[in-house]
Amino acid sequence: MRILLVDDDPEIRLVGRLALSAGGRNEVLLAGDGPQGLEMARARSPDVVVLDAFMDGMDGPEVLRALRAGPQTAGLPVVFLTARTAKEDVESLVSLGALGVLPKPFDPASLLSRLEAILRAR
Repeated sequence: MRILLVDDDPEIRLVGRLALSAGGRNEVLLAGDGPQGLEMARARSPDVVVLDAFMDGMDGPEVLRALRAGPQTAGLPVVFLTARTAKEDVESLVSLGALGVLPKPFDPASLLSRLEAILRAR
């Protein structure tokens, strides 16, 4: 699976890459901000985007709207990664067209299995 992880925190990107790669089984692409993530999604055709909800500049919801507006990326599965996991926050993000929400901080040992569970549920 090709996973695009978009997060402005370099530590999250580093740990996320290790957690999602499954020992090299998955290809994990990294982007440090919204515009870079949008560009990579268009150029590299990931199977899923794991998207930080709150970033400076172009935040996660803006990236998701831009993905949905493009014919090449309109159907791309997106899962948000955020520390805001109250019911209303999760519902708000899912209402934008995301498949689900992964909480921050996350357990690296279970991040991939949680992402796979969200993808299977769709």
